[in-house]
Amino acid sequence: MKYTQLNIPDIVLIEPQVFGDHRGFFMEIFREDEFKKNVVPAAFVQDNHSKSTQNILRGLHYQIKHPQGKLVRVISGEVFDVAVDLRKSSPFFGKWTGAILSAENKKMLWVPPGFAHGFYVLSHEAEFTYKCTDYYAPEHERCILWNDPSIAIEWLINPDAYPILSQKDEEGIPLEKAEVFA
Repeated sequence: MKYTQLNIPDIVLIEPQVFGDHRGFFMEIFREDEFKKNVVPAAFVQDNHSKSTQNILRGLHYQIKHPQGKLVRVISGEVFDVAVDLRKSSPFFGKWTGAILSAENKKMLWVPPGFAHGFYVLSHEAEFTYKCTDYYAPEHERCILWNDPSIAIEWLINPDAYPILSQKDEEGIPLEKAEVFA
């Protein structure tokens, strides 16, 4: 696998080695020893899978207690995946980074604890899977406004369609009012 730090160094884009021929392909998607060596020593306790249609935007979500590190990938379709640094002590606090993840490019993204996470569906539909380092704790879940001007995420939004949001995401709060990490 190839491991590339993005403009926020704790966010790592992972590109698996794909072995393919006329029959299909094979690839390793996770190897604990390699992940610990090249990213961080993380233990995963929960796997999640979601399906969304085009123009759905999910995020920006995080858990203020029991923060989750996430290893994310797309197994069908294509999304623009985003992480926002919420660690007050970080030189990257309030900054974002993103990557296109797709079934075709097979890239994965490591989003460590202390970050808000979200994605926008670019394809007709997409299936998104992620491994988490802590359990879902709805009482500690928080949501930052997806279009907060202080963060200024350059979402790859279809200009002919407003993103489709859940009520929770519509009610997200600006970063300046959000609970953040030390």
